[in-house]
Amino acid sequence: MAAPDQALRSKTGGMVAVVSPFAYGLCVLVGLVACAAACLGARRRPGTWTLTMARLVGLALALDACSYTVGLLVAGTWSARTSLPLPLCDVAVLVAAAACFWRTPLLVELTYFWGLAGTLQGVLTPDLSTGFPHLVFWQYVIGHLGIVFAALFLVVGLGLAPRRHAILRIFAITLAYSALVGLVDALTGANYMFLRRPPGEWTLLRLLGPWPWYLLSVTGVALVLLTALDAPFWPGRRREAARLADETATRPGAARPSVGAP
Repeated sequence: MAAPDQALRSKTGGMVAVVSPFAYGLCVLVGLVACAAACLGARRRPGTWTLTMARLVGLALALDACSYTVGLLVAGTWSARTSLPLPLCDVAVLVAAAACFWRTPLLVELTYFWGLAGTLQGVLTPDLSTGFPHLVFWQYVIGHLGIVFAALFLVVGLGLAPRRHAILRIFAITLAYSALVGLVDALTGANYMFLRRPPGEWTLLRLLGPWPWYLLSVTGVALVLLTALDAPFWPGRRREAARLADETATRPGAARPSVGAP
């Protein structure tokens, strides 16, 4: 969750700390290694510890979201135009936390697709204005890495694969959510998700054309990313469909064509 510059300056006493690429890169490396180890452990040695691990990740994400809002309120910089948890990475923190606790299929799918199609971009190209060891630095790192960790652990580690037609569901939900955010932007004058104007700083959106055309480009890129993330599960779904068809065909009492039937 990238905090507004105004909030960052207020919370750091008017000075914006210099972000250390080494400190951030080290945190990302540690997080990815921990995620890989947790996923591998869950696959090889499943057990009740995996549910505890999921809940711990969910708790860390929930506390991260709460600490961010509380920090803005204490600093007196909370504003409906900049501080609502409406950017996709912010709402993904809450969705991923809920998915880790309850592991319902839709929450897991949202965490997986939003986490790897969206939040992962924030990990690779961080929009971070405060450095280690400031609280906002840890809020950003824990929030973004936590979502990616949750997405991979739930789907790869626990084997909670997205269901058939997951792409259509996630795409429709994302469009509906974007429309809701656009309404909030129009009512408050905010610019959540950069729907009303481009960001002031350089982001990957600059590669997708000027406003408002990048909104259309983002939609196309989103479909490509969702399809790429769903593709690894296609063979498994085909095998499952074939298995169910075989079970139905060999089940006692299954309908058989009558003699002489056309």
